[in-house]
Amino acid sequence: MIKTVIFDMDGVIVDTEPVHKYAYYQHFIELGIEVSEEMYASFTGNSTRNVFQKLKAHFNLEHEVEDLILRKRHLFNEAFDTKPDLELIEGVLDLIKRLHVHGIQLILASSASNSTINRVFNRFDLNQYFTHKVSGEDFPKSKPDPAIFLHAASLSVAPKENCIVIEDSTNGVKAANAAGIFCIGYDSLNSKHQDLSLAERVIKHFDEIDIKSLSL
Repeated sequence: MIKTVIFDMDGVIVDTEPVHKYAYYQHFIELGIEVSEEMYASFTGNSTRNVFQKLKAHFNLEHEVEDLILRKRHLFNEAFDTKPDLELIEGVLDLIKRLHVHGIQLILASSASNSTINRVFNRFDLNQYFTHKVSGEDFPKSKPDPAIFLHAASLSVAPKENCIVIEDSTNGVKAANAAGIFCIGYDSLNSKHQDLSLAERVIKHFDEIDIKSLSL
């Protein structure tokens, strides 16, 4: 019986990816570097810190990683606050509410920073449904490293065998698999070039999840 559902955020709860991409590429222009679409896609599921660690090494950037993070975060926050059409992923709020009503614990485990998580949760009034929010910035390695999901599972009211993860990225699905947690891959139109083959089940819409029986 499933007792806890662990959600990723970007691409699963809200599609902030266009805002992140805008902020990143504005920053890339400032830095004078050219990042291919293929390289950018490989960053999906990584924390901002890990992204800039990789970029610093690849492009031999002189900037400190912390300074790069702060600049990108500033650009993201500016875009986030001025984008009026930012909405939750279709069907996810109904799923969250139904899980909550049925007494299933909800935990967030996102590679996003704590500030971004809080921005999203405050904007869409989601704090009331989740018992914990775990940020990737608090771990030295990003997904596909399983640490974030293992920690999220440790916060569960039940063993990890009674948990599931909902993910939309290659790295996220790999992390859940490495953590030994049942994973539902969300095949989103917003998440391109992602390999969900390691997920135990793949869905295209959240109404495919049967809440009453949780026959996954």
